[in-house]
Amino acid sequence: MTTAEFVLPQAKQRIRVSVNRWILAHTLDHLWIVLMAVVGAFGNAALATAVPLLLGQAFEIVIDGQDVAQGLARTATLIVVTQVIRSVLQLGRNFGADMLGQRLERDIREELYLSLLGKSMTFHNLQPVGDTMARATNDVREIGLMYNPGFNLVIGSANFILLPLIVAPAIHPTLIVIPILFTLSYAVAVWAYLRELRPVAEDARKSFGTMNAHLSEAIDGIEVVKGHAQEDQEVERFTGNAAAYRAAFVRQGDIEARYLPLLLLGLAEAGAFLQSVILFQQGILELGDVVAFMGLIQLFGFPTFVSLFAYSQVSLGMAGARRILDLINRRTELDRNPEGYAAPIRGEIEFRGVSFSYREGAGALQDLSFRLRPGETMAIVGQTGSGKTSLAKLINRIYEVGDGQVLVDDVDVREWDMASLRAQISIIEQDLFLFSRTIADNIAFGKRGASREEIERAAVEAQAHEFISSFADGYETVVGERGVTLSGGQRQRIALARAFLTDPRILILDDSTSSIDSATEDEIQRAIFRAAEGRTTVIITHRLSQIRWADLILVLRRGQVAALGTHQELIESSPAYQQIFSQLGD
Repeated sequence: MTTAEFVLPQAKQRIRVSVNRWILAHTLDHLWIVLMAVVGAFGNAALATAVPLLLGQAFEIVIDGQDVAQGLARTATLIVVTQVIRSVLQLGRNFGADMLGQRLERDIREELYLSLLGKSMTFHNLQPVGDTMARATNDVREIGLMYNPGFNLVIGSANFILLPLIVAPAIHPTLIVIPILFTLSYAVAVWAYLRELRPVAEDARKSFGTMNAHLSEAIDGIEVVKGHAQEDQEVERFTGNAAAYRAAFVRQGDIEARYLPLLLLGLAEAGAFLQSVILFQQGILELGDVVAFMGLIQLFGFPTFVSLFAYSQVSLGMAGARRILDLINRRTELDRNPEGYAAPIRGEIEFRGVSFSYREGAGALQDLSFRLRPGETMAIVGQTGSGKTSLAKLINRIYEVGDGQVLVDDVDVREWDMASLRAQISIIEQDLFLFSRTIADNIAFGKRGASREEIERAAVEAQAHEFISSFADGYETVVGERGVTLSGGQRQRIALARAFLTDPRILILDDSTSSIDSATEDEIQRAIFRAAEGRTTVIITHRLSQIRWADLILVLRRGQVAALGTHQELIESSPAYQQIFSQLGD
């Protein structure tokens, strides 16, 4: 079982050692549907063999010349009855395969979504969003198509190969030779075909993911593209990616054009006709037997022709499944630890020799040590890139500490139940994210079931109620994706309201008033003062008005503690703080 930040208690743990076992585990969850499809496929093929046998009997009736009309009528009736039953079984096969494909799409998409929710921020920072979306949508869809029409036709065609092997010897034992030779050569040809097709199918899925990732990136950064007049360059880049995707399918088409079983079918038909005619001339077979045998050989036509498409679809589906399983199995550093420590937070924070890096190499933070008592406010200051935001995200385990310990209430954050820890810590960042939902939903995001009164009270405390009320739909106003329909100050006040509503014991403000004008900042400053009362507050800021009233000030330089103390202590003793302080202004 892989570690994860989030796992539903009722979520079923899958076998994820190999893609074949993973797909099989998902398939066996719907065993009755599989049985319905398999029984339908076998019954369909079995009744298909009845037609050539009955036609052979019809020839014998005509040649015999006795009771021809009655005999033909009986034979025709049997053909109609068997084919009506066959159509019902075929419907069961098709329905079962389609239902199985749809259910696996649903289950795998849910498993992938839960897996993505459980991945760490390190994973999400490195994984392109467009590629993830390609896997979650197109690759999952390919798995559904792999079952229907893919496996649906493969299972059906397998029975059409099996039945002539069983029925032909019943006409005469020597008639098994051609079906066996065809089946063996067909199996070898299909194996070689799939072996050659697999890397091409994987290239096609990979190139689609790359194209989608670059497209998503360009759209997400469309303002930058337009601002620098780089539309032509992005079009050229996209065209190149689309050409690579097309080239993969051209290579697949080239492989399909050289599909050998089509030639093998022609050889089998010729060999079967030659053998049956020789046996007829020797008096071993009747004319009806020749007709029946040739009809059985014609059944090989179905697996030969549909396999060209069906196996390609299966190959694409398995390539998609490998990409999805790769994403699910991608290592994540954090574990939710649902059996860990869970209790109301008092608000004490301590760093003991903490070091952290995003990648192997130079660390973002090195050997940090400090202690913040419950209810105190700490301001973190330093130049851009000094590690301020990284420090804040270690407190609620957005990132995992490398060396040392981060403790909340004298308990290592790795020993906490992550859900309990994060539910009592609220962080407001400079780069705010609002969902494309109503303002009320965005404010209540951290507190499910919050009443309208609670939402409005939080908005009032964050100085957001007035501008929200000015909208035509008020709190039911739907904001654009990422909150683009609101100004920076409005987004930050909604984020503050979201934090106030959850009533966190630890409040982290990451330069949260940087986009707010001075008049609005004064109002929000008072709201922050009120919010900080009785709770531990960490402020990352360049505002002197916020730095001065902090109980403790931490000065970071290149990921290390340059100074630590109160404003008065540092202004008297720390050159690093004096330099920063002299550069700042209200």
